[in-house]
Amino acid sequence: MDEIASLDSLDVIGPDTYVKDGYPHAAWKRLRKESPVHWFDVPGGVGFWAITRRADIVWLSKQPKRFLNAPRLAIFEQGQPIEKRDTRHLLNMDPPEHGSFRSAASHWFTPRAIKARRAEVERITGDLLDEMAGDGGIQEGDFVKDFTAPLTLAVLADMLGVPREDWHLMFEWTNQIAGAADPEYQPEGTAPGAGVLDARNNLFTYFAKLAKERIDNPRDDMVSVLTSARLDGKPMPPTELLSYFLILVVAGNETTRNAASGGLLALIENPDEFEKLRANPGLVDTAAEEIVRWTTPVIQFCRTPVEDLELHGKKIKARDSMCLFYPSANRDEAVFEDPDVFRIDRKPNPHLGFGIGEHFCLGANLARLELRVIFEMLAKRLEHIELCGEFERTRSSFLGGVKRMPIRYQIRPR
Repeated sequence: MDEIASLDSLDVIGPDTYVKDGYPHAAWKRLRKESPVHWFDVPGGVGFWAITRRADIVWLSKQPKRFLNAPRLAIFEQGQPIEKRDTRHLLNMDPPEHGSFRSAASHWFTPRAIKARRAEVERITGDLLDEMAGDGGIQEGDFVKDFTAPLTLAVLADMLGVPREDWHLMFEWTNQIAGAADPEYQPEGTAPGAGVLDARNNLFTYFAKLAKERIDNPRDDMVSVLTSARLDGKPMPPTELLSYFLILVVAGNETTRNAASGGLLALIENPDEFEKLRANPGLVDTAAEEIVRWTTPVIQFCRTPVEDLELHGKKIKARDSMCLFYPSANRDEAVFEDPDVFRIDRKPNPHLGFGIGEHFCLGANLARLELRVIFEMLAKRLEHIELCGEFERTRSSFLGGVKRMPIRYQIRPR
Protein backbone atom coordinates (compact mmCIF):
# COMPACT_ATOMS: atom_id res chain seq x y z
CA MET A 1 0.00 0.00 0.00
CA ASP A 2 1.21 3.50 -0.84
CA GLU A 3 2.16 4.95 2.55
CA ILE A 4 1.76 8.52 1.30
CA ALA A 5 -1.85 7.99 0.27
CA SER A 6 -4.29 10.00 2.38
CA LEU A 7 -6.32 8.15 4.97
CA ASP A 8 -9.51 9.36 3.29
CA SER A 9 -8.51 7.52 0.13
CA LEU A 10 -8.28 4.13 1.88
CA ASP A 11 -10.97 1.70 0.79
CA VAL A 12 -12.27 -0.25 3.78
CA ILE A 13 -15.83 -0.80 2.63
CA GLY A 14 -15.88 -1.33 -1.16
CA PRO A 15 -16.91 -4.91 -1.96
CA ASP A 16 -14.76 -4.91 -5.10
CA THR A 17 -11.70 -4.43 -2.89
CA TYR A 18 -12.69 -7.42 -0.77
CA VAL A 19 -13.34 -9.75 -3.68
CA LYS A 20 -10.08 -8.79 -5.40
CA ASP A 21 -7.63 -8.43 -2.52
CA GLY A 22 -9.34 -9.88 0.56
CA TYR A 23 -9.52 -7.99 3.83
CA PRO A 24 -7.80 -4.55 3.75
CA HIS A 25 -5.51 -5.31 6.70
CA ALA A 26 -2.89 -2.77 5.62
CA ALA A 27 -5.51 -0.01 5.58
CA TRP A 28 -6.85 -1.01 9.00
CA LYS A 29 -3.31 -1.08 10.39
CA ARG A 30 -2.76 2.52 9.28
CA LEU A 31 -6.07 3.57 10.77
CA ARG A 32 -5.33 1.89 14.11
CA LYS A 33 -2.03 3.76 14.25
CA GLU A 34 -2.94 7.15 12.77
CA SER A 35 -6.69 7.61 13.13
CA PRO A 36 -8.51 4.88 15.08
CA VAL A 37 -11.77 6.83 14.75
CA HIS A 38 -11.96 8.04 11.16
CA TRP A 39 -14.79 9.46 9.06
CA PHE A 40 -15.49 8.00 5.60
CA ASP A 41 -18.05 9.13 3.05
CA VAL A 42 -20.12 6.53 1.18
CA PRO A 43 -20.91 7.52 -2.42
CA GLY A 44 -24.68 7.55 -2.80
CA GLY A 45 -25.16 6.67 0.86
CA VAL A 46 -24.61 7.78 4.43
CA GLY A 47 -21.07 8.13 5.76
CA PHE A 48 -19.64 6.45 8.84
CA TRP A 49 -16.94 6.51 11.50
CA ALA A 50 -14.52 3.58 11.15
CA ILE A 51 -13.65 2.10 14.56
CA THR A 52 -10.58 -0.11 14.23
CA ARG A 53 -9.01 -0.69 17.66
CA ARG A 54 -10.10 -3.62 19.79
CA ALA A 55 -10.40 -1.60 23.03
CA ASP A 56 -12.77 0.90 21.42
CA ILE A 57 -14.95 -1.83 19.90
CA VAL A 58 -15.20 -3.55 23.29
CA TRP A 59 -16.03 -0.25 25.02
CA LEU A 60 -18.78 0.56 22.53
CA SER A 61 -20.24 -2.94 22.50
CA LYS A 62 -20.61 -3.07 26.27
CA GLN A 63 -22.86 0.00 26.38
CA PRO A 64 -25.99 -1.14 24.48
CA LYS A 65 -28.20 1.64 25.82
CA ARG A 66 -25.77 4.33 24.74
CA PHE A 67 -24.84 2.79 21.37
CA LEU A 68 -27.79 1.23 19.54
CA ASN A 69 -27.94 -1.57 16.98
CA ALA A 70 -31.34 -0.90 15.50
CA PRO A 71 -30.92 2.25 13.39
CA ARG A 72 -28.31 0.82 11.01
CA LEU A 73 -27.17 -2.78 10.90
CA ALA A 74 -24.00 -2.34 8.82
CA ILE A 75 -22.42 -0.32 6.02
CA PHE A 76 -23.45 -1.45 2.58
CA GLU A 77 -22.54 -0.25 -0.87
CA GLN A 78 -25.61 1.90 -1.37
CA GLY A 79 -25.79 3.18 2.22
CA GLN A 80 -28.66 1.78 4.24
CA PRO A 81 -29.31 -1.97 3.88
CA ILE A 82 -32.56 -3.08 2.26
CA GLU A 83 -33.17 -5.92 4.70
CA LYS A 84 -33.62 -3.75 7.75
CA ARG A 85 -36.81 -2.14 6.49
CA ASP A 86 -39.09 -5.09 7.11
CA THR A 87 -37.17 -7.60 9.19
CA ARG A 88 -36.76 -7.54 12.96
CA HIS A 89 -34.27 -9.96 14.44
CA LEU A 90 -31.60 -10.23 17.12
CA LEU A 91 -29.04 -8.28 15.12
CA ASN A 92 -31.16 -5.14 14.87
CA MET A 93 -32.83 -5.26 18.29
CA ASP A 94 -31.75 -3.42 21.43
CA PRO A 95 -32.35 -4.06 25.15
CA PRO A 96 -34.63 -4.91 26.79
CA GLU A 97 -36.37 -6.42 23.76
CA HIS A 98 -33.21 -8.10 22.50
CA GLY A 99 -32.76 -10.13 25.68
CA SER A 100 -36.28 -11.53 25.72
CA PHE A 101 -36.10 -12.60 22.06
CA ARG A 102 -32.63 -14.09 22.51
CA SER A 103 -33.79 -16.17 25.46
CA ALA A 104 -36.43 -17.85 23.29
CA ALA A 105 -33.72 -19.97 21.65
CA SER A 106 -30.70 -19.61 23.92
CA HIS A 107 -31.22 -22.97 25.66
CA TRP A 108 -30.57 -24.68 22.30
CA PHE A 109 -27.09 -23.16 22.19
CA THR A 110 -25.76 -23.74 25.70
CA PRO A 111 -22.48 -25.69 25.99
CA ARG A 112 -24.40 -28.69 27.34
CA ALA A 113 -26.97 -28.65 24.54
CA ILE A 114 -24.31 -28.28 21.86
CA LYS A 115 -22.14 -31.03 23.37
CA ALA A 116 -25.06 -33.41 22.88
CA ARG A 117 -24.90 -32.71 19.14
CA ARG A 118 -21.26 -33.72 18.78
CA ALA A 119 -21.97 -37.27 17.62
CA GLU A 120 -24.22 -35.97 14.83
CA VAL A 121 -21.64 -33.40 13.72
CA GLU A 122 -18.99 -36.14 13.69
CA ARG A 123 -21.23 -38.41 11.62
CA ILE A 124 -21.96 -35.72 9.03
CA THR A 125 -18.28 -34.72 8.85
CA GLY A 126 -17.12 -38.31 8.50
CA ASP A 127 -19.67 -39.11 5.80
CA LEU A 128 -18.62 -36.10 3.74
CA LEU A 129 -14.95 -36.99 4.06
CA ASP A 130 -15.78 -40.54 2.97
CA GLU A 131 -17.47 -39.18 -0.17
CA MET A 132 -14.50 -36.94 -0.92
CA ALA A 133 -11.97 -39.71 -0.28
CA GLY A 134 -13.14 -41.88 -3.17
CA ASP A 135 -10.74 -44.81 -3.53
CA GLY A 136 -8.16 -43.14 -1.30
CA GLY A 137 -6.09 -41.82 -4.18
CA ILE A 138 -5.41 -38.26 -5.29
CA GLN A 139 -8.69 -36.41 -5.92
CA GLU A 140 -9.73 -32.93 -7.02
CA GLY A 141 -12.76 -30.98 -5.92
CA ASP A 142 -14.09 -27.78 -4.40
CA PHE A 143 -13.78 -27.66 -0.62
CA VAL A 144 -16.72 -25.25 -0.32
CA LYS A 145 -19.09 -27.17 -2.59
CA ASP A 146 -18.04 -30.65 -1.50
CA PHE A 147 -17.51 -30.14 2.21
CA THR A 148 -18.03 -26.90 4.15
CA ALA A 149 -21.31 -25.85 2.52
CA PRO A 150 -23.11 -29.21 2.88
CA LEU A 151 -21.70 -29.76 6.38
CA THR A 152 -22.77 -26.49 7.98
CA LEU A 153 -26.08 -26.60 6.14
CA ALA A 154 -26.79 -30.16 7.26
CA VAL A 155 -26.06 -29.37 10.92
CA LEU A 156 -28.26 -26.28 10.93
CA ALA A 157 -31.09 -27.75 8.85
CA ASP A 158 -31.20 -30.75 11.17
CA MET A 159 -31.54 -28.44 14.20
CA LEU A 160 -34.28 -26.43 12.52
CA GLY A 161 -36.17 -29.50 11.33
CA VAL A 162 -35.91 -28.74 7.60
CA PRO A 163 -36.42 -31.92 5.53
CA ARG A 164 -33.35 -33.11 3.61
CA GLU A 165 -35.05 -32.64 0.24
CA ASP A 166 -35.30 -28.89 0.96
CA TRP A 167 -31.70 -28.29 2.04
CA HIS A 168 -30.72 -27.09 -1.42
CA LEU A 169 -33.27 -24.27 -1.07
CA MET A 170 -31.57 -23.06 2.13
CA PHE A 171 -28.24 -23.06 0.28
CA GLU A 172 -29.60 -21.03 -2.64
CA TRP A 173 -31.40 -18.49 -0.48
CA THR A 174 -28.54 -17.92 1.95
CA ASN A 175 -26.14 -17.39 -0.96
CA GLN A 176 -28.47 -14.78 -2.46
CA ILE A 177 -28.91 -12.98 0.86
CA ALA A 178 -25.32 -13.12 2.12
CA GLY A 179 -23.99 -12.43 -1.38
CA ALA A 180 -26.31 -9.49 -1.96
CA ALA A 181 -23.52 -7.45 -3.59
CA ASP A 182 -22.25 -10.37 -5.69
CA PRO A 183 -23.74 -10.53 -9.21
CA GLU A 184 -23.21 -14.31 -9.36
CA TYR A 185 -25.81 -14.87 -6.65
CA GLN A 186 -28.47 -12.54 -8.06
CA PRO A 187 -31.02 -13.54 -10.72
CA GLU A 188 -30.01 -12.37 -14.18
CA GLY A 189 -31.70 -9.19 -15.31
CA THR A 190 -32.91 -8.13 -11.85
CA ALA A 191 -32.36 -4.71 -10.30
CA PRO A 192 -29.80 -4.37 -7.46
CA GLY A 193 -31.30 -5.74 -4.27
CA ALA A 194 -34.16 -7.56 -6.01
CA GLY A 195 -32.53 -10.96 -5.61
CA VAL A 196 -32.11 -10.40 -1.88
CA LEU A 197 -35.77 -9.50 -1.47
CA ASP A 198 -36.89 -12.47 -3.53
CA ALA A 199 -34.72 -14.86 -1.53
CA ARG A 200 -35.86 -13.41 1.77
CA ASN A 201 -39.52 -13.59 0.75
CA ASN A 202 -39.09 -17.19 -0.40
CA LEU A 203 -37.45 -18.06 2.89
CA PHE A 204 -40.27 -16.33 4.81
CA THR A 205 -42.92 -18.19 2.83
CA TYR A 206 -41.18 -21.51 3.41
CA PHE A 207 -40.81 -21.08 7.17
CA ALA A 208 -44.32 -19.67 7.57
CA LYS A 209 -45.61 -22.95 6.15
CA LEU A 210 -43.23 -25.03 8.28
CA ALA A 211 -44.19 -23.09 11.43
CA LYS A 212 -47.87 -23.70 10.74
CA GLU A 213 -47.20 -27.42 10.44
CA ARG A 214 -45.31 -27.41 13.76
CA ILE A 215 -48.21 -25.73 15.56
CA ASP A 216 -50.34 -28.77 14.78
CA ASN A 217 -47.52 -31.34 15.03
CA PRO A 218 -44.65 -30.07 17.20
CA ARG A 219 -41.29 -31.87 17.05
CA ASP A 220 -37.95 -31.68 18.78
CA ASP A 221 -36.59 -28.93 16.55
CA MET A 222 -36.03 -25.18 16.64
CA VAL A 223 -38.98 -24.35 14.41
CA SER A 224 -41.26 -25.96 17.01
CA VAL A 225 -39.45 -24.20 19.87
CA LEU A 226 -39.74 -20.73 18.36
CA THR A 227 -43.26 -21.26 17.10
CA SER A 228 -44.42 -22.22 20.60
CA ALA A 229 -42.33 -19.56 22.39
CA ARG A 230 -44.17 -17.02 24.53
CA LEU A 231 -42.91 -13.49 25.17
CA ASP A 232 -44.83 -11.78 27.95
CA GLY A 233 -47.42 -14.52 27.56
CA LYS A 234 -47.93 -13.90 23.84
CA PRO A 235 -46.68 -15.77 20.74
CA MET A 236 -43.80 -14.22 18.83
CA PRO A 237 -45.22 -11.78 16.23
CA PRO A 238 -45.08 -13.11 12.64
CA THR A 239 -42.43 -10.68 11.37
CA GLU A 240 -40.14 -11.36 14.33
CA LEU A 241 -40.70 -15.13 14.09
CA LEU A 242 -39.83 -15.29 10.40
CA SER A 243 -36.90 -12.91 10.90
CA TYR A 244 -35.60 -15.27 13.59
CA PHE A 245 -35.52 -18.10 11.08
CA LEU A 246 -33.84 -15.81 8.56
CA ILE A 247 -31.00 -14.89 10.87
CA LEU A 248 -30.50 -18.48 12.06
CA VAL A 249 -30.27 -19.80 8.52
CA VAL A 250 -28.01 -17.06 7.14
CA ALA A 251 -25.76 -16.41 10.15
CA GLY A 252 -25.63 -20.02 11.27
CA ASN A 253 -24.68 -21.32 7.84
CA GLU A 254 -22.55 -18.64 6.18
CA THR A 255 -20.24 -17.73 9.03
CA THR A 256 -19.08 -21.21 10.05
CA ARG A 257 -18.84 -22.29 6.43
CA ASN A 258 -16.52 -19.40 5.63
CA ALA A 259 -14.46 -19.83 8.80
CA ALA A 260 -13.86 -23.50 7.95
CA SER A 261 -12.92 -22.73 4.35
CA GLY A 262 -10.62 -19.87 5.34
CA GLY A 263 -9.19 -22.02 8.12
CA LEU A 264 -8.12 -24.75 5.73
CA LEU A 265 -6.57 -22.12 3.45
CA ALA A 266 -4.58 -20.81 6.43
CA LEU A 267 -3.30 -24.33 7.14
CA ILE A 268 -2.37 -24.85 3.48
CA GLU A 269 -0.47 -21.54 3.52
CA ASN A 270 1.13 -22.41 6.86
CA PRO A 271 2.05 -26.10 6.48
CA ASP A 272 4.18 -26.10 9.65
CA GLU A 273 1.06 -25.23 11.64
CA PHE A 274 -0.85 -28.06 9.97
CA GLU A 275 1.95 -30.49 10.89
CA LYS A 276 1.84 -29.18 14.42
CA LEU A 277 -1.88 -30.03 14.58
CA ARG A 278 -1.30 -33.50 13.12
CA ALA A 279 1.39 -34.19 15.70
CA ASN A 280 -0.69 -32.86 18.58
CA PRO A 281 -4.48 -33.22 18.05
CA GLY A 282 -4.97 -31.73 21.50
CA LEU A 283 -4.29 -28.33 19.94
CA VAL A 284 -7.60 -28.42 18.07
CA ASP A 285 -9.34 -26.14 20.59
CA THR A 286 -6.76 -23.36 20.31
CA ALA A 287 -6.56 -23.99 16.55
CA ALA A 288 -10.31 -23.37 16.22
CA GLU A 289 -9.99 -20.08 18.11
CA GLU A 290 -7.07 -18.99 15.94
CA ILE A 291 -9.05 -19.85 12.81
CA VAL A 292 -11.90 -17.64 14.01
CA ARG A 293 -9.48 -14.80 14.78
CA TRP A 294 -7.69 -15.21 11.46
CA THR A 295 -10.79 -15.42 9.27
CA THR A 296 -13.25 -13.24 11.28
CA PRO A 297 -16.21 -14.07 8.98
CA VAL A 298 -18.37 -11.15 10.15
CA ILE A 299 -16.51 -8.07 8.98
CA GLN A 300 -18.51 -5.24 10.48
CA PHE A 301 -21.60 -4.08 12.32
CA CYS A 302 -22.73 -0.56 13.15
CA ARG A 303 -23.58 1.17 16.39
CA THR A 304 -25.49 4.45 16.58
CA PRO A 305 -24.85 6.78 19.57
CA VAL A 306 -27.87 8.28 21.29
CA GLU A 307 -25.92 11.39 22.29
CA ASP A 308 -22.93 13.41 21.12
CA LEU A 309 -19.54 12.18 22.30
CA GLU A 310 -15.82 12.61 21.75
CA LEU A 311 -13.53 9.65 21.08
CA HIS A 312 -9.80 9.97 20.34
CA GLY A 313 -10.32 13.69 19.74
CA LYS A 314 -13.08 13.18 17.17
CA LYS A 315 -16.46 14.79 17.80
CA ILE A 316 -19.15 12.23 17.00
CA LYS A 317 -22.75 13.37 16.79
CA ALA A 318 -25.80 11.51 17.99
CA ARG A 319 -27.22 9.34 15.18
CA ASP A 320 -23.89 9.15 13.36
CA SER A 321 -22.97 5.64 12.22
CA MET A 322 -20.00 4.02 13.95
CA CYS A 323 -18.72 1.00 12.02
CA LEU A 324 -16.94 -1.63 14.11
CA PHE A 325 -14.35 -3.56 12.08
CA TYR A 326 -13.84 -6.89 13.86
CA PRO A 327 -10.99 -8.22 11.65
CA SER A 328 -9.06 -5.06 12.50
CA ALA A 329 -9.65 -5.62 16.21
CA ASN A 330 -8.39 -9.18 15.78
CA ARG A 331 -5.06 -7.92 14.38
CA ASP A 332 -4.62 -5.15 16.96
CA GLU A 333 -0.92 -4.89 17.85
CA ALA A 334 -1.78 -3.57 21.30
CA VAL A 335 -3.46 -6.89 22.14
CA PHE A 336 -2.00 -9.66 19.98
CA GLU A 337 1.65 -10.60 19.76
CA ASP A 338 2.62 -11.03 16.10
CA PRO A 339 -0.97 -10.42 14.99
CA ASP A 340 -0.21 -11.11 11.33
CA VAL A 341 1.13 -14.58 12.11
CA PHE A 342 -1.21 -17.61 12.04
CA ARG A 343 -0.40 -19.72 15.10
CA ILE A 344 -2.64 -22.60 16.14
CA ASP A 345 -1.32 -22.67 19.71
CA ARG A 346 -1.95 -18.95 20.30
CA LYS A 347 -2.89 -18.41 23.92
CA PRO A 348 -4.40 -16.25 25.21
CA ASN A 349 -6.50 -15.36 22.19
CA PRO A 350 -9.08 -12.69 23.12
CA HIS A 351 -10.44 -12.33 19.60
CA LEU A 352 -13.76 -10.68 18.78
CA GLY A 353 -14.69 -13.13 16.04
CA PHE A 354 -17.98 -13.81 17.83
CA GLY A 355 -18.50 -10.22 18.90
CA ILE A 356 -18.76 -9.13 22.52
CA GLY A 357 -21.38 -7.76 24.89
CA GLU A 358 -25.14 -8.05 24.43
CA HIS A 359 -24.80 -9.23 20.84
CA PHE A 360 -22.20 -11.94 21.41
CA CYS A 361 -22.94 -14.61 18.79
CA LEU A 362 -25.79 -16.88 19.89
CA GLY A 363 -24.34 -19.76 17.89
CA ALA A 364 -20.72 -19.43 19.09
CA ASN A 365 -20.76 -22.79 20.89
CA LEU A 366 -22.10 -24.54 17.79
CA ALA A 367 -19.52 -22.88 15.54
CA ARG A 368 -16.72 -23.89 17.89
CA LEU A 369 -17.94 -27.49 17.94
CA GLU A 370 -18.13 -27.70 14.16
CA LEU A 371 -14.67 -26.20 13.69
CA ARG A 372 -13.13 -28.51 16.28
CA VAL A 373 -14.67 -31.60 14.72
CA ILE A 374 -13.76 -30.51 11.18
CA PHE A 375 -10.10 -29.85 11.87
CA GLU A 376 -9.70 -32.78 14.23
CA MET A 377 -10.90 -35.12 11.47
CA LEU A 378 -8.91 -33.37 8.73
CA ALA A 379 -5.74 -33.64 10.80
CA LYS A 380 -6.32 -37.38 11.16
CA ARG A 381 -7.36 -38.25 7.62
CA LEU A 382 -5.88 -35.69 5.25
CA GLU A 383 -2.76 -37.13 3.63
CA HIS A 384 -2.19 -34.32 1.12
CA ILE A 385 -3.77 -30.95 0.35
CA GLU A 386 -3.00 -28.09 -2.04
CA LEU A 387 -4.89 -25.45 -3.98
CA CYS A 388 -5.30 -26.34 -7.65
CA GLY A 389 -7.11 -23.23 -8.83
CA GLU A 390 -8.16 -19.75 -7.80
CA PHE A 391 -9.48 -19.15 -4.30
CA GLU A 392 -12.57 -16.98 -4.96
CA ARG A 393 -14.14 -14.65 -2.42
CA THR A 394 -17.70 -13.39 -2.30
CA ARG A 395 -18.19 -9.77 -3.31
CA SER A 396 -19.10 -8.45 0.13
CA SER A 397 -17.70 -6.14 2.77
CA PHE A 398 -20.16 -7.43 5.38
CA LEU A 399 -19.49 -11.18 5.43
CA GLY A 400 -16.10 -12.59 4.50
CA GLY A 401 -17.43 -15.23 2.14
CA VAL A 402 -15.64 -17.93 0.17
CA LYS A 403 -17.30 -18.92 -3.11
CA ARG A 404 -14.86 -21.47 -4.47
CA MET A 405 -11.81 -23.27 -3.16
CA PRO A 406 -10.51 -25.80 -5.70
CA ILE A 407 -8.21 -28.34 -4.06
CA ARG A 408 -6.13 -31.39 -4.94
CA TYR A 409 -6.06 -33.76 -2.02
CA GLN A 410 -5.78 -37.28 -0.65
CA ILE A 411 -7.99 -38.44 2.21
CA ARG A 412 -7.36 -41.67 4.05
CA PRO A 413 -10.45 -43.96 3.82
CA ARG A 414 -12.01 -45.08 7.09
